[in-house]
Amino acid sequence: MENSKLKKRIVGEMNKVISASCVEHKTTEKFKDLHTAILKRYYNAIDVKIDYHRKRVVMDIIMDDTNYDSKKMNTYLQTFNANIFFRNLQDFLKSCIEKDDRSTAYYARLLKSLKGKNNEQNKLTIV
Repeated sequence: MENSKLKKRIVGEMNKVISASCVEHKTTEKFKDLHTAILKRYYNAIDVKIDYHRKRVVMDIIMDDTNYDSKKMNTYLQTFNANIFFRNLQDFLKSCIEKDDRSTAYYARLLKSLKGKNNEQNKLTIV
C-alpha cells in the first residue's frame, strides 16, 4: 500500500515540475533537459530536439533495441525519425508520464537531480 502512495507522490511531483517548467519565458536549460529526458524515456528515443516556437518534437525512435549492449559502442540501431506536433507542451509531457515501477524510479532520480543542493554537481542526467 505504501509503495502505491510513493508512486503517486512521485508522479504528482513530476506533474508539478512539468507545470512549473512549461511557464512561458521560464524554460531554463535544466527544464529543457528535463523535457528531453521525459521524451527519451517514453519514446525510447535518441537525439531528441524540441522546437518550442514551432511546437514540434523531432527525434529518432529506436525500433528494436535487442542488439543494444551498454558495454560496447553501438554503431547501428534501427531507428525511425519522428516529427511530432504538440498543441500544449505541458499536456503533451504529462501524457508521457508512465506509472510503472521502472519509470517511477527513473522519475525519482530526475526529481532528485533537479532538487540537488549544488547545481553544478547535480546536473540533470539524461539516460
